[in-house]
Amino acid sequence: MAFKPSGVAAVLFDLDGTLVDSAPDLAGAANEMRQIRGLAPLSLATLRPLVGAGARGMLGAALNVAPEHDEYEALKQEFLDRYEQRLTRETAMFDHVQSMLHALDQTGLPWGVVTNKVERFAIPLVTALGLHTHACVIIGGDTTPHAKPHPAPLLEAARRADVTPACCIYVGDDERDIVAGRAAGMQTAAAAWGYLGNGASIADWRADIVLSSPLELLQVLGLA
Repeated sequence: MAFKPSGVAAVLFDLDGTLVDSAPDLAGAANEMRQIRGLAPLSLATLRPLVGAGARGMLGAALNVAPEHDEYEALKQEFLDRYEQRLTRETAMFDHVQSMLHALDQTGLPWGVVTNKVERFAIPLVTALGLHTHACVIIGGDTTPHAKPHPAPLLEAARRADVTPACCIYVGDDERDIVAGRAAGMQTAAAAWGYLGNGASIADWRADIVLSSPLELLQVLGLA
């Protein structure tokens, strides 16, 4: 669909790579695992694009293990435990995100978070960053039986926010975000400042609009 800023009743955001830069702490957990195994650390530039794939992406890059590997589940648990210990050590909001969210608050346009990060990590992270006091809804990867690219988390967010999906715009930095948004009947915006993954070009995601910065969202919504 063509992007239609009029009629937007709520804005929903992905978390990692869209609102917050969690790459340093996720990469840090991965490099801790490499260090104790006698391996040299990988650069943040190497690991950053894979952050959107979570533990699977980090373990694939750091230890060359995939979900079908015999030790994958044990390694995944080790990674998650290490990540939990440093959840907010270096993680911060991207530049201009706080200003963007403040502007949405000032205009009374509700916004929320829909992430594949499970609630074990998502809730403490948004709380530590002070996002929980303003978000109208926070949906984690295990809040519903399905995670993105399934539309269920987005539909649940719209239900809790008491808005129709067609009146929502979903902003994310991964192709799965755009797939989920379209499947939920929402307008979609690709966050070009995010991690973006190593897959298809952002132009191939078929988002309704590509945003170069958080403040551009305010411009296209007519709020700046």
